[in-house]
Amino acid sequence: MQLVDDVAGKTVAAASSQSPELKGNLKHGGNKDAAAKVGELIARRAGEKGIKQACFDRAGFKYHGCVSAVAEAARKAGLEF
Repeated sequence: MQLVDDVAGKTVAAASSQSPELKGNLKHGGNKDAAAKVGELIARRAGEKGIKQACFDRAGFKYHGCVSAVAEAARKAGLEF
């Protein structure tokens, strides 16, 4: 997941199951539990950059499973969509 500044055309923050904070702590990187951890991490990184609101682009994927897990975890961690 990435936070992108559309005006500047630059990635502000990014997180994935391969991020150093998560890589060794996940049993499997492609499930809803891993997606929730990625959501928490991206919200924390956004907060560190002073970002409180973002637009969630699911890139055409249906809003269920891992997509909803990452969004819900980011919301719980304080990022507003």
